[in-house]
Amino acid sequence: MPPQVMTAEVNGITLAYQELGSGYPLVLINGFASTMDMWNPPVLAAFAEQFRIIIFDNRGTGYSSTSDDPFTISLFASDTLTLMDALGITRAHLLGHSMGTCIAQELVLVHPERADRIVLVSGTCGGERMVRMKPEIWETLSDKSGTGMDLANRMFSVLFPPKWLIGHDPWQYCPDVHETTSAESAARQAEALFSWPGTYERLPEIHSPTLVVTGTEDVVIPPSNSRILADRIPGAGLEEIPGTGHGLMYQCPERFAERVLEFLCTRH
Repeated sequence: MPPQVMTAEVNGITLAYQELGSGYPLVLINGFASTMDMWNPPVLAAFAEQFRIIIFDNRGTGYSSTSDDPFTISLFASDTLTLMDALGITRAHLLGHSMGTCIAQELVLVHPERADRIVLVSGTCGGERMVRMKPEIWETLSDKSGTGMDLANRMFSVLFPPKWLIGHDPWQYCPDVHETTSAESAARQAEALFSWPGTYERLPEIHSPTLVVTGTEDVVIPPSNSRILADRIPGAGLEEIPGTGHGLMYQCPERFAERVLEFLCTRH
């Protein structure tokens, strides 16, 4: 484990986390089978100029441990909240990516007093109202076989639009990833995500200022999901970034970071 990675005892397990920057806390919540070293360093650096950034590995991923407790979105939200408690954070901005948006929604709905502003990136309300990806996309996304190179190349094929891949080498845009997630943990996370009843009916109860961000070419969580979130959450803003996919924070880190910081730093 790298020396800058710290750990906290949370809900009977050990969560690994890192901190960057200083100031008001901004908690970043990972997506499906993702680890904290998958956050794009230029984005983190931009955020850390303004905020105290907390990134962490969800249970069962990367350097975090796990337990026999069934994985659920509510449990992940509880883990996030308990980590905030361990770090002395009573209230924070939340930014979730992909499955992390589901976790952020559950957290703010159950404990609205703990969330300030919310950024939902490539997200979904889940449940029956979720617009699902094509089966072949899921097969690629959930395939954890082969070497690290094999895995990365499969991920690139679904994270980025084909047109973008023609003119760009994704290895030049993505960080080096050293953490891993086992196939078993990935399967348990998938079960948690797809068995989650979702938030569609509850979304109007979210009163935290919210920004929804999506790529217009996202095939993992189609952009219509973000439109549902923006339509249902009172006063939510919607940012659709043309020509980007699920990996939009890698494709256009400057634009992404600028838009998020504009939302988080502008007085309302």
